[in-house]
Amino acid sequence: QVQLVESGGGLVQPGDSLRLSCKYSGITQNVYAIGWFRQVPGKEREGVGCFTSGGGIRFYANSMKGRITISRGSALNTVDLQMNSLKPEDTAVYYCAARAACSPYSSGYDFWGQGTQVTVSS
Repeated sequence: QVQLVESGGGLVQPGDSLRLSCKYSGITQNVYAIGWFRQVPGKEREGVGCFTSGGGIRFYANSMKGRITISRGSALNTVDLQMNSLKPEDTAVYYCAARAACSPYSSGYDFWGQGTQVTVSS
């Protein structure tokens, strides 16, 4: 059974950086993708970016381009989302999800983590 667990969220001030980590398990395919999404109440889940098992990276959120990096984590079976120069509008619950290939659309993902709250406020 595929499981994903996000960690690293919290309360930060505008301009701060934060690194989220997604630990996944149970993926048996050799080719897969881990996507990052975020959601605020009342809005649809927004694609942030995606990391493939082959090391490919996609960025989806125009509002975050230039401020985020996605990489394989230092721990086994983890993918990190590094966010810099955070803004209040980045406040959201951040999720990671798994599927066979990257997609910016949440509907295409089969497995999801429980999410981690990121709050950017002074």
